[in-house]
Amino acid sequence: MSEKRRVTLKDIALALNLSPSTVSRALNGYHSISEETIRQVKEYAEKHNYVPNTLAVNFRKNRTSLIGLVVPHIVHHFFSTTISGVIETAKKHGYHVLVSQSGDVKDGEIFACRTLLGIGVDGLVISVSNETFEAEHLQDFLDEGKPIVQFDKVTDHILSPKVVVDDFEGAYEAVKNLIYNGYRKIAHLSGRLEVKNAQGRYQGYRKALEDHGLEYREEWVKGCWDILEQEGYDFTKELMESPNPPDAIFCITDLVALGAMKYLKSAGYDVPRQVGLMGFSNWMLSEYISPNLSSVDQHGFEMGRKATEMLIDLIKNHEVGEEQLVEMKTELIVRQSSQKRD
Repeated sequence: MSEKRRVTLKDIALALNLSPSTVSRALNGYHSISEETIRQVKEYAEKHNYVPNTLAVNFRKNRTSLIGLVVPHIVHHFFSTTISGVIETAKKHGYHVLVSQSGDVKDGEIFACRTLLGIGVDGLVISVSNETFEAEHLQDFLDEGKPIVQFDKVTDHILSPKVVVDDFEGAYEAVKNLIYNGYRKIAHLSGRLEVKNAQGRYQGYRKALEDHGLEYREEWVKGCWDILEQEGYDFTKELMESPNPPDAIFCITDLVALGAMKYLKSAGYDVPRQVGLMGFSNWMLSEYISPNLSSVDQHGFEMGRKATEMLIDLIKNHEVGEEQLVEMKTELIVRQSSQKRD
Protein backbone atom coordinates (compact mmCIF):
# COMPACT_ATOMS: atom_id res chain seq x y z
CA MET A 1 0.00 0.00 0.00
CA SER A 2 1.42 3.38 -0.98
CA GLU A 3 2.04 5.70 1.98
CA LYS A 4 1.59 8.69 -0.35
CA ARG A 5 -2.16 8.35 -0.48
CA ARG A 6 -4.61 8.75 2.36
CA VAL A 7 -5.17 5.61 4.46
CA THR A 8 -8.84 4.60 4.64
CA LEU A 9 -10.90 2.46 6.99
CA LYS A 10 -10.91 -0.25 4.33
CA ASP A 11 -7.10 -0.21 4.22
CA ILE A 12 -6.90 -0.73 7.98
CA ALA A 13 -9.55 -3.44 7.86
CA LEU A 14 -7.70 -5.30 5.07
CA ALA A 15 -4.35 -5.07 6.85
CA LEU A 16 -5.73 -6.38 10.16
CA ASN A 17 -8.23 -8.84 8.67
CA LEU A 18 -11.18 -7.02 10.20
CA SER A 19 -14.38 -5.59 8.79
CA PRO A 20 -14.54 -1.82 8.15
CA SER A 21 -17.38 -1.50 10.64
CA THR A 22 -15.27 -3.19 13.34
CA VAL A 23 -12.39 -0.81 12.59
CA SER A 24 -14.74 2.17 12.83
CA ARG A 25 -16.12 1.00 16.17
CA ALA A 26 -12.63 0.31 17.47
CA LEU A 27 -11.45 3.81 16.56
CA ASN A 28 -14.43 5.20 18.45
CA GLY A 29 -13.75 2.99 21.49
CA TYR A 30 -17.00 1.01 21.44
CA HIS A 31 -17.32 -1.27 24.50
CA SER A 32 -18.45 -4.12 22.27
CA ILE A 33 -14.95 -4.30 20.76
CA SER A 34 -12.15 -6.01 22.71
CA GLU A 35 -9.39 -3.91 24.21
CA GLU A 36 -6.82 -5.82 22.18
CA THR A 37 -8.58 -5.07 18.90
CA ILE A 38 -8.95 -1.40 19.85
CA ARG A 39 -5.24 -1.28 20.65
CA GLN A 40 -4.23 -2.89 17.35
CA VAL A 41 -6.47 -0.66 15.27
CA LYS A 42 -5.37 2.55 16.97
CA GLU A 43 -1.69 1.64 16.76
CA TYR A 44 -2.00 0.88 13.05
CA ALA A 45 -3.99 4.06 12.42
CA GLU A 46 -1.41 6.18 14.24
CA LYS A 47 1.53 4.52 12.53
CA HIS A 48 0.04 5.11 9.07
CA ASN A 49 -1.23 8.66 9.80
CA TYR A 50 -4.89 7.80 9.40
CA VAL A 51 -7.13 10.89 9.27
CA PRO A 52 -10.91 10.34 9.64
CA ASN A 53 -12.99 11.44 6.66
CA THR A 54 -15.18 13.72 8.72
CA LEU A 55 -16.93 15.11 5.67
CA ALA A 56 -18.06 11.65 4.53
CA VAL A 57 -19.27 10.78 8.03
CA ASN A 58 -21.24 13.99 8.27
CA PHE A 59 -22.83 13.50 4.87
CA ARG A 60 -24.12 10.13 6.06
CA LYS A 61 -25.60 11.93 9.04
CA ASN A 62 -27.14 14.53 6.71
CA ARG A 63 -24.80 17.11 8.25
CA THR A 64 -21.60 18.62 6.91
CA SER A 65 -20.49 20.98 9.72
CA LEU A 66 -20.09 23.56 6.95
CA ILE A 67 -21.55 27.05 7.02
CA GLY A 68 -21.91 29.12 3.88
CA LEU A 69 -21.05 32.83 3.97
CA VAL A 70 -21.85 35.21 1.13
CA VAL A 71 -20.70 38.84 1.19
CA PRO A 72 -20.73 41.54 -1.50
CA HIS A 73 -16.93 41.89 -1.42
CA ILE A 74 -14.23 39.97 0.44
CA VAL A 75 -11.55 42.68 0.02
CA HIS A 76 -13.48 45.29 1.97
CA HIS A 77 -12.61 46.35 5.51
CA PHE A 78 -16.10 46.00 6.97
CA PHE A 79 -16.77 42.64 5.35
CA SER A 80 -13.30 41.34 6.15
CA THR A 81 -13.99 42.03 9.83
CA THR A 82 -17.38 40.30 9.65
CA ILE A 83 -15.75 37.33 7.90
CA SER A 84 -13.28 37.07 10.78
CA GLY A 85 -16.14 37.15 13.28
CA VAL A 86 -18.00 34.40 11.42
CA ILE A 87 -14.96 32.13 11.03
CA GLU A 88 -13.74 32.50 14.62
CA THR A 89 -17.20 31.84 16.06
CA ALA A 90 -17.87 28.89 13.76
CA LYS A 91 -14.53 27.33 14.67
CA LYS A 92 -15.39 27.47 18.39
CA HIS A 93 -18.51 25.41 17.65
CA GLY A 94 -16.77 22.88 15.39
CA TYR A 95 -17.90 24.34 12.06
CA HIS A 96 -15.96 25.31 8.96
CA VAL A 97 -16.93 28.27 6.78
CA LEU A 98 -17.07 28.40 2.99
CA VAL A 99 -16.79 32.05 1.94
CA SER A 100 -18.01 33.43 -1.38
CA GLN A 101 -18.58 36.92 -2.75
CA SER A 102 -21.44 38.13 -4.90
CA GLY A 103 -19.66 41.17 -6.34
CA ASP A 104 -22.72 43.07 -5.02
CA VAL A 105 -24.78 41.87 -8.00
CA LYS A 106 -27.76 39.53 -7.98
CA ASP A 107 -26.39 37.05 -10.55
CA GLY A 108 -23.21 36.64 -8.53
CA GLU A 109 -25.23 36.09 -5.37
CA ILE A 110 -27.48 33.49 -7.01
CA PHE A 111 -24.44 31.59 -8.32
CA ALA A 112 -22.74 31.65 -4.90
CA CYS A 113 -25.88 30.52 -3.07
CA ARG A 114 -26.65 27.69 -5.46
CA THR A 115 -23.06 26.48 -5.27
CA LEU A 116 -23.13 26.45 -1.47
CA LEU A 117 -26.51 24.73 -1.40
CA GLY A 118 -25.22 22.11 -3.83
CA ILE A 119 -22.18 21.46 -1.62
CA GLY A 120 -24.56 20.83 1.24
CA VAL A 121 -23.80 23.54 3.79
CA ASP A 122 -25.85 23.27 6.97
CA GLY A 123 -26.89 26.93 6.86
CA LEU A 124 -26.10 30.33 5.39
CA VAL A 125 -24.95 33.71 6.67
CA ILE A 126 -25.42 36.41 4.04
CA SER A 127 -25.26 40.13 3.37
CA VAL A 128 -27.36 40.51 0.25
CA SER A 129 -26.37 42.44 -2.85
CA ASN A 130 -27.66 45.86 -3.83
CA GLU A 131 -29.69 44.14 -6.55
CA THR A 132 -31.48 41.58 -4.37
CA PHE A 133 -35.13 42.55 -4.40
CA GLU A 134 -36.54 39.04 -4.70
CA ALA A 135 -35.11 36.02 -3.02
CA GLU A 136 -36.09 32.68 -4.56
CA HIS A 137 -32.47 31.53 -4.36
CA LEU A 138 -32.55 32.15 -0.60
CA GLN A 139 -35.95 30.52 -0.15
CA ASP A 140 -34.39 27.36 -1.62
CA PHE A 141 -32.32 27.01 1.57
CA LEU A 142 -35.36 27.32 3.81
CA ASP A 143 -37.32 24.84 1.67
CA GLU A 144 -34.55 22.30 2.33
CA GLY A 145 -34.64 22.98 6.07
CA LYS A 146 -31.40 24.96 6.08
CA PRO A 147 -31.52 28.20 8.13
CA ILE A 148 -30.37 31.62 6.96
CA VAL A 149 -29.24 34.59 9.03
CA GLN A 150 -28.89 37.89 7.18
CA PHE A 151 -26.63 40.74 8.29
CA ASP A 152 -25.91 44.36 7.33
CA LYS A 153 -27.69 44.50 3.95
CA VAL A 154 -30.89 42.50 4.28
CA THR A 155 -34.09 41.74 2.38
CA ASP A 156 -37.64 41.30 3.68
CA HIS A 157 -38.48 38.88 0.85
CA ILE A 158 -37.68 35.93 3.10
CA LEU A 159 -38.53 35.39 6.75
CA SER A 160 -35.26 34.96 8.61
CA PRO A 161 -33.31 36.43 11.51
CA LYS A 162 -31.43 39.63 10.68
CA VAL A 163 -28.47 41.28 12.39
CA VAL A 164 -28.05 44.94 11.50
CA VAL A 165 -26.69 48.13 12.99
CA ASP A 166 -28.84 51.13 13.80
CA ASP A 167 -28.04 52.95 10.55
CA PHE A 168 -30.48 55.75 11.37
CA GLU A 169 -28.88 56.56 14.71
CA GLY A 170 -25.35 56.20 13.33
CA ALA A 171 -26.08 58.68 10.55
CA TYR A 172 -27.93 61.02 12.89
CA GLU A 173 -24.98 61.19 15.29
CA ALA A 174 -22.52 61.66 12.42
CA VAL A 175 -24.43 64.61 10.97
CA LYS A 176 -25.03 66.05 14.43
CA ASN A 177 -21.27 66.05 14.98
CA LEU A 178 -20.79 68.06 11.79
CA ILE A 179 -23.49 70.50 12.88
CA TYR A 180 -22.01 70.96 16.36
CA ASN A 181 -18.65 71.70 14.76
CA GLY A 182 -20.09 74.62 12.80
CA TYR A 183 -21.03 73.15 9.41
CA ARG A 184 -24.36 74.38 8.05
CA LYS A 185 -24.61 73.25 4.43
CA ILE A 186 -24.28 69.49 4.69
CA ALA A 187 -24.51 67.24 1.63
CA HIS A 188 -24.99 63.48 1.55
CA LEU A 189 -23.43 60.98 -0.83
CA SER A 190 -25.99 58.22 -0.34
CA GLY A 191 -26.42 54.67 -1.56
CA ARG A 192 -29.40 53.31 -3.46
CA LEU A 193 -32.35 54.37 -1.32
CA GLU A 194 -34.22 51.12 -2.00
CA VAL A 195 -31.45 49.35 -0.05
CA LYS A 196 -32.29 49.25 3.65
CA ASN A 197 -28.98 50.38 5.16
CA ALA A 198 -28.70 53.26 2.68
CA GLN A 199 -32.29 54.20 3.44
CA GLY A 200 -31.60 54.28 7.19
CA ARG A 201 -28.52 56.47 6.77
CA TYR A 202 -30.38 58.87 4.49
CA GLN A 203 -33.26 59.18 6.97
CA GLY A 204 -30.84 59.79 9.84
CA TYR A 205 -29.16 62.52 7.79
CA ARG A 206 -32.46 64.24 7.06
CA LYS A 207 -33.70 64.00 10.63
CA ALA A 208 -30.49 65.55 12.02
CA LEU A 209 -30.87 68.50 9.65
CA GLU A 210 -34.53 68.90 10.57
CA ASP A 211 -33.95 68.72 14.34
CA HIS A 212 -31.26 71.39 14.16
CA GLY A 213 -33.12 73.77 11.85
CA LEU A 214 -30.83 73.32 8.85
CA GLU A 215 -31.82 73.43 5.22
CA TYR A 216 -32.31 70.23 3.22
CA ARG A 217 -31.65 70.60 -0.49
CA GLU A 218 -32.26 67.82 -2.98
CA GLU A 219 -29.30 68.89 -5.07
CA TRP A 220 -27.03 68.19 -2.08
CA VAL A 221 -27.97 64.49 -2.11
CA LYS A 222 -26.16 62.33 -4.68
CA GLY A 223 -26.98 58.66 -5.03
CA CYS A 224 -24.00 56.32 -5.46
CA TRP A 225 -24.91 53.24 -7.50
CA ASP A 226 -21.92 50.98 -6.88
CA ILE A 227 -20.59 52.61 -3.67
CA LEU A 228 -17.14 53.20 -5.15
CA GLU A 229 -14.30 55.62 -4.48
CA GLN A 230 -14.67 57.06 -7.99
CA GLU A 231 -18.31 57.93 -7.29
CA GLY A 232 -17.19 59.83 -4.20
CA TYR A 233 -14.68 61.75 -6.30
CA ASP A 234 -17.10 62.52 -9.15
CA PHE A 235 -20.06 63.55 -7.00
CA THR A 236 -17.91 65.74 -4.75
CA LYS A 237 -16.53 67.49 -7.81
CA GLU A 238 -20.10 68.04 -9.02
CA LEU A 239 -21.17 69.40 -5.63
CA MET A 240 -18.23 71.73 -5.18
CA GLU A 241 -18.48 73.12 -8.70
CA SER A 242 -22.22 73.88 -8.29
CA PRO A 243 -23.48 77.47 -7.71
CA ASN A 244 -24.28 76.65 -4.07
CA PRO A 245 -21.65 74.19 -2.80
CA PRO A 246 -21.93 72.52 0.62
CA ASP A 247 -19.48 73.06 3.44
CA ALA A 248 -19.57 69.44 4.65
CA ILE A 249 -20.28 66.00 3.18
CA PHE A 250 -21.62 62.90 4.94
CA CYS A 251 -20.81 59.75 2.95
CA ILE A 252 -22.55 56.38 2.82
CA THR A 253 -19.22 54.55 3.39
CA ASP A 254 -15.57 55.35 4.05
CA LEU A 255 -14.68 54.20 0.54
CA VAL A 256 -16.92 56.89 -0.95
CA ALA A 257 -15.52 59.37 1.57
CA LEU A 258 -11.97 58.56 0.44
CA GLY A 259 -12.99 59.50 -3.09
CA ALA A 260 -14.46 62.74 -1.79
CA MET A 261 -11.26 63.45 0.14
CA LYS A 262 -9.19 62.78 -2.97
CA TYR A 263 -11.12 65.36 -4.98
CA LEU A 264 -11.13 67.99 -2.23
CA LYS A 265 -7.37 67.75 -1.76
CA SER A 266 -6.70 67.78 -5.51
CA ALA A 267 -8.87 70.89 -5.87
CA GLY A 268 -7.03 72.70 -3.08
CA TYR A 269 -9.73 72.62 -0.38
CA ASP A 270 -8.62 72.58 3.24
CA VAL A 271 -10.27 69.67 5.09
CA PRO A 272 -11.71 70.35 7.65
CA ARG A 273 -11.30 74.15 7.73
CA GLN A 274 -13.18 74.74 4.45
CA VAL A 275 -15.07 71.46 4.04
CA GLY A 276 -15.90 68.88 6.69
CA LEU A 277 -16.07 65.20 5.83
CA MET A 278 -17.66 62.20 7.54
CA GLY A 279 -17.62 58.54 6.50
CA PHE A 280 -19.41 55.41 7.67
CA SER A 281 -17.91 51.96 8.49
CA ASN A 282 -14.58 53.02 10.07
CA TRP A 283 -12.10 51.41 7.69
CA MET A 284 -8.64 50.84 9.14
CA LEU A 285 -7.21 53.07 6.40
CA SER A 286 -9.37 55.97 7.61
CA GLU A 287 -7.16 56.38 10.66
CA TYR A 288 -3.98 56.76 8.63
CA ILE A 289 -4.86 59.11 5.77
CA SER A 290 -4.21 62.81 6.21
CA PRO A 291 -6.34 64.41 7.47
CA ASN A 292 -7.67 61.23 9.06
CA LEU A 293 -11.34 60.51 8.54
CA SER A 294 -14.18 60.77 11.06
CA SER A 295 -16.48 57.81 10.68
CA VAL A 296 -19.10 55.53 12.23
CA ASP A 297 -17.95 52.14 13.47
CA GLN A 298 -20.34 49.27 12.64
CA HIS A 299 -18.50 46.71 14.79
CA GLY A 300 -18.27 44.21 11.96
CA PHE A 301 -16.56 41.47 13.96
CA GLU A 302 -19.33 41.50 16.57
CA MET A 303 -21.97 41.48 13.85
CA GLY A 304 -20.38 38.42 12.25
CA ARG A 305 -20.09 36.71 15.63
CA LYS A 306 -23.73 37.33 16.53
CA ALA A 307 -25.07 36.20 13.15
CA THR A 308 -23.06 32.97 13.35
CA GLU A 309 -24.16 32.17 16.89
CA MET A 310 -27.78 32.61 15.84
CA LEU A 311 -27.29 30.37 12.80
CA ILE A 312 -25.58 27.59 14.77
CA ASP A 313 -28.37 27.63 17.36
CA LEU A 314 -30.90 27.14 14.57
CA ILE A 315 -28.85 24.32 13.02
CA LYS A 316 -28.48 22.49 16.34
CA ASN A 317 -32.21 22.85 17.08
CA HIS A 318 -33.18 21.72 13.56
CA GLU A 319 -35.03 24.99 12.95
CA VAL A 320 -35.03 27.38 10.01
CA GLY A 321 -35.92 30.37 12.18
CA GLU A 322 -38.44 33.11 11.80
CA GLU A 323 -38.52 36.87 11.42
CA GLN A 324 -36.27 38.37 14.10
CA LEU A 325 -34.34 41.64 14.13
CA VAL A 326 -31.21 42.17 16.22
CA GLU A 327 -30.11 45.79 16.02
CA MET A 328 -26.60 46.65 17.19
CA LYS A 329 -25.42 50.10 18.19
CA THR A 330 -22.86 52.04 16.18
CA GLU A 331 -20.03 54.16 17.58
CA LEU A 332 -19.07 57.60 16.31
CA ILE A 333 -15.30 57.89 15.78
CA VAL A 334 -14.36 61.58 15.64
CA ARG A 335 -11.07 62.38 13.91
CA GLN A 336 -9.60 65.38 12.08
CA SER A 337 -11.91 65.58 9.04
CA SER A 338 -14.89 66.86 11.06
CA GLN A 339 -13.05 69.04 13.59
CA LYS A 340 -14.53 72.33 14.71
CA ARG A 341 -14.28 75.06 12.10
CA ASP A 342 -12.31 78.25 12.80
